[in-house]
Amino acid sequence: VSCVAMAALSLLVGLTAPAWHTGLSMAPSMAPAAVRRPGRVSTLCMADPDFDLVVVGCGVGGHGAALHAVSKGMKVAVVAGGDVGGTCVNRGCVPSKALLAASGKVREIGNAEHLAAMGVISGGATYEREKVAAHANQLASKVAKNLGNSLGALGVTVFEEKGSLVSPTEVQLAGTSKTVSGKNVILATGSVPFVPPGVETDGKTVFTSDEALKLEWVPDYIAIIGSGYIGLEFSDVYTALGSEVTFIEAMPRIMFFFDKQIAQLAERILIRPRDIDYRTNVFASKVTPGIPGVKPVTIEMIDAKTKELVEVLEVDACMVCTGRSPYSDGLGLDKVNAQVNRGFVQADEKMRVLDNDGNVIEGLWAIGDLNGKMMLAHAASAQGISAVENMCGEEHILNHDAIPAACFTHPEIAMVGPTEEQARERAESEGYEIGVSQGSFKANSKALAEGEGEGIAKVIFRKDTYEVIAVHIVGLHAADLIQECANAINAGSTLQDLAMMTHTHPTLCEVLDEAFKAGLGRAAH
Repeated sequence: VSCVAMAALSLLVGLTAPAWHTGLSMAPSMAPAAVRRPGRVSTLCMADPDFDLVVVGCGVGGHGAALHAVSKGMKVAVVAGGDVGGTCVNRGCVPSKALLAASGKVREIGNAEHLAAMGVISGGATYEREKVAAHANQLASKVAKNLGNSLGALGVTVFEEKGSLVSPTEVQLAGTSKTVSGKNVILATGSVPFVPPGVETDGKTVFTSDEALKLEWVPDYIAIIGSGYIGLEFSDVYTALGSEVTFIEAMPRIMFFFDKQIAQLAERILIRPRDIDYRTNVFASKVTPGIPGVKPVTIEMIDAKTKELVEVLEVDACMVCTGRSPYSDGLGLDKVNAQVNRGFVQADEKMRVLDNDGNVIEGLWAIGDLNGKMMLAHAASAQGISAVENMCGEEHILNHDAIPAACFTHPEIAMVGPTEEQARERAESEGYEIGVSQGSFKANSKALAEGEGEGIAKVIFRKDTYEVIAVHIVGLHAADLIQECANAINAGSTLQDLAMMTHTHPTLCEVLDEAFKAGLGRAAH
């Protein structure tokens, strides 16, 4: 039965609001209309809202929430802000994968030694920058168009304007006198690249991922500030296309927020054999744009602790990959007394927005990069789906430890759950021990057939229950392999369960089979 049908039924029995919109369980006898509970929206003395749900923002999170709400029978509107697809589709995950695919082919075909080992003789590879850039742009346009079409096909009303809150359940359309109201409003406005103080961007020689994805030129020598997902992926693209790269990292080691063992192995595979070097424990305190072919970009680096100048670097270009900031300005959050911390809208485990006293703001929800719980496109979509479930009374708490992440380098890095370091801290505080086991790509027939034997899969588990806590992989198609592990963690599977599951031979997933069995002291063939 749809949420809308349930709401109509609730009015017949004289309820203020249906229990399935509260996120709370109620006794079969139901509560009297006079009782107000957190999460309820009163329908008395109010004009009927225009929609059951209004979603502000149309990235992967907002789109996922809208589609799920339609499946629940809700009347839905999306305030798209002229950006259907959002960052992921237009300026992030999608076009970057197109660049990685094209540059990866250049790297593969240009690796004569690798191909010769399989009896393949290659004369190397060349590329046309404009066509590589066009491939990324066309893919983004196609996916964005498909997203827009899917909303229209399902009867979702799309407003192209940007929106700001008038009240928790009413949105003003920018540049108009029109407001749109809903029984519930989801804020899904995403994020923008963060540029640190002292860094001057010009979009040409000093730029963020937004401009890098256009691939307007390939510099001979580029510095990348930050060695997280985005920085690593673009180092892969640029070195494949012929650039030299220097990472500038404020933390004590590169890839600092990855599992330490995985980061060390990834450095050996992805950094050392390529035209890449790095500086750690330094801030890029001042970055001055240059002129391509005329004047270099200058980067002043200071010690992360003493703040003393340690080096001035001159490069052709500088890419800023220092994280992302929530897009919360101009949303009217102050009008509804929403709690905001460093730009992030504070939400509870059900994605309900909290006010400055920590209370739930009825009818208002925040998902994705805007709430900062987990800044990944698919996490935003999962949060949107979870929010819709909760507003329909189907209580749902998202397990963020079961949401996987991936870095699409060649080879890939993927993970789900905490790092080993984080897992050990958690185990010590909660009073249990963890175990660590691993499988190797070097012992895998499929990986060896591809000439891609470098890498491991690392499984972290509780020693007392054998419950899988986390998995980290670096190796061929790690981003695809991690999903089995994420599903296992979400289902609460143990090593005993997983070790008895049959894995197809010969496939890369046998690397995981080896790791699962190793945790129980068993050997895999």
